[in-house]
Amino acid sequence: MSVELKLVKQQAAGLDGLHLRVRTAQKEFHARLLEVERTGGLTPHRYARFLSMQYHLTRGVQRHFYCIAGNEDLASRRGLRKFLVEFANEEELHFQIAERDLLAMGEKPLPRPLDVSLWWAYFDSIVATRPFVRLGATAILENLSGQSQELISRIMSNAPHINQANSRFIVIHRHDKLPHGDQVLEALASTSLEPRHTADLEEGAETAMVLYFRLADWAFGPQGGNP
Repeated sequence: MSVELKLVKQQAAGLDGLHLRVRTAQKEFHARLLEVERTGGLTPHRYARFLSMQYHLTRGVQRHFYCIAGNEDLASRRGLRKFLVEFANEEELHFQIAERDLLAMGEKPLPRPLDVSLWWAYFDSIVATRPFVRLGATAILENLSGQSQELISRIMSNAPHINQANSRFIVIHRHDKLPHGDQVLEALASTSLEPRHTADLEEGAETAMVLYFRLADWAFGPQGGNP
């Protein structure tokens, strides 16, 4: 085994806590989707709320990744810096995809949910000083659907109002062609991290789970399932 491969494996081992949280989030997301399926599926009302939530959550997201890339903690972590700049460029216009999907349904984005405002307020306040907290949140968001691909396909196939014209956001974020979830974890595993970094990654992952599943309840729960 090469010295470089040994180093990568050692670095990846330091991410065990993050990987555990990713798996926990995937299981919880799968359970939420099963409940969606059990309680009427992805109705037009639920789908519009989901897309609206994602529109507000992703609009301006590149700012955080550019901020992290410019942090002094990445001065000697150029590989991660390069990845984040490219990642920001890819993610920047995804809010427009959610908006176009809504327009294709004859809808427009709903007002920003409170929990999206809380997400932005929290991470805006911390991203410049503790960038790895935000990266831990990114690892969760980009890997949520990892255990649910078949279930998502089933839910979508049972929603006659969802078609090629209004499902681009979901298709892109299933990561068949852009495997961002794997890429984020690989970029972190290839980076030399200190214990304070891995602790922040785990904290960010836990924070993301709390906030995102509150948003999932807003989109898919009782208030999301009924007009």
